[in-house]
Amino acid sequence: MAYDGKVMHRALEQFEKDKRQREERFQERRESIFRRQPRLKEIDAELRSTMSRIIASALRHGTDPGPAVEVLREENLRLQAEKRELLTKMGLPADCLDEKPACPLCGDTGYQGARVCRCLRNYYAREQQKELSRMLDLGNQSFDTFSLQWYSDQVEAGQKKSARSHMEEKVYNSCAEYAHRFGRRPENLLLFGAPGLGKTHLSAAIAREVSGEGWSVVYDTAAHVFAQFELQKFGRDEGDEAASDVERVLACDLLILDDLGTEMVTPFVQSALYQIVNTRLMERRSTIISTNLSPEKIAQRYSPQIASRIEGEYQLLPFVGQDIRRLKRERGALG
Repeated sequence: MAYDGKVMHRALEQFEKDKRQREERFQERRESIFRRQPRLKEIDAELRSTMSRIIASALRHGTDPGPAVEVLREENLRLQAEKRELLTKMGLPADCLDEKPACPLCGDTGYQGARVCRCLRNYYAREQQKELSRMLDLGNQSFDTFSLQWYSDQVEAGQKKSARSHMEEKVYNSCAEYAHRFGRRPENLLLFGAPGLGKTHLSAAIAREVSGEGWSVVYDTAAHVFAQFELQKFGRDEGDEAASDVERVLACDLLILDDLGTEMVTPFVQSALYQIVNTRLMERRSTIISTNLSPEKIAQRYSPQIASRIEGEYQLLPFVGQDIRRLKRERGALG
């Protein structure tokens, strides 16, 4: 699983902020209990200092620390018993003065050895959702809110299925299955068709599901991505930031490249698109491309080589029907 450096940085900041707040709340509770029963504060101080004093004394005199440690153990047991008795009289749990980590798996470090702990992955997933929400309406664009009622259930002449059946069986089900099984093996999708047929909605639904599982997802328009590639190569002051953005595009678990075909085509753009497609295929990273262009138009606009890579390695999902945005406007006006 790859982690987006920018997103992980924000996740770690929030993780540490929440950790500090928990520690502050715990100290406030401790001080409140100590104010109610000052003897507990004395016991706490004694428990913290006794061991170091006795062992230091034994080592300083060159004697066996064993007997001193035994004295310490008995003294600690007595202090612990007194502490429990005082807390019980106050109606408090015996361990309420013991600071416990929120995550027992990692002890609130965020890592289990070299692996990111589940608790930090949850923070990462939330920050990932915030990142995606800047460009997508994740709150409303989900699989549950995708309505097939906007597609005609009439079978047109020369067709075997209605637009609704095609969108449900071929497109919607494929996208839902893609999201639910993401990570088992690298898979790629080409979502293509006229504007207003639901490509962005299903892209957002996939992004929502996949990022919610902690995978790194980058959603961006093709025009902006190509601009960052150009800045990385030719820019000066913006070069470092652009290089970071290019790395995110190439290294994320799932790249959703939206609106391919709306940018001005240049030899550099053709080269950048080939680099994205080929690099991610070679590194077995999943990609979704959304475009108004058919595969044939992609071959004409970019290159047969790029189109061949896409047609050979991507599942092609043609979107059909009428412009849903226009239908909503028309029905709204009629209503």
